[in-house]
Amino acid sequence: MFNTPLPDFLAAHFAKKHIKSLNPVQKASLDKGLFNQTNLLVSAPTASGKTLIAVMAAAHFLECNKSQNKKRKIVYLVPLKALASEKSREFKEIFSPPGYEIALSMGDLDSASEYLHKYDIIILTVEKLDSLIRHHAHWTKDIGLVIVDEIHLLNDAERGPNLEVLLTLLRSTIKPRIIGLSATIGNA
Repeated sequence: MFNTPLPDFLAAHFAKKHIKSLNPVQKASLDKGLFNQTNLLVSAPTASGKTLIAVMAAAHFLECNKSQNKKRKIVYLVPLKALASEKSREFKEIFSPPGYEIALSMGDLDSASEYLHKYDIIILTVEKLDSLIRHHAHWTKDIGLVIVDEIHLLNDAERGPNLEVLLTLLRSTIKPRIIGLSATIGNA
């Protein structure tokens, strides 16, 4: 079906959704290092399969963690609460059957939310991640992969500076892999 090994649970999900092959954007992401540790930026039109790219990266990351007996976490960053809820549903459908724990945290409560330490994939708004870092949430040191949906918001006058500071802070401290997804990256 694919020219790359997939975890059994992901192959089963693809079969259930009748996904028989990857599209050119998804194939290009594999060629550019989706399954290695380099940072990656995926810029492709809306509905071109960027979420599936994120899912494949997350599955590979989690399976590598399991085989190496590590407990590193994935943070999936979104700009909007509605998008956070949508991604939470999608990720639970895919990652819950094999036993991975998915959390959604986007509340306005400014706290460390230490309960999140037990989850494998944590879907957060940018503002929530900011709150967690400012409150020194202990588990954030275990973040190994950050997927930033709508990364073009780095260029947004209101939200961009906060996102930029967070990503810079993460890169300078815990050094997670960062995958950025966007449909609308401008030529600045």
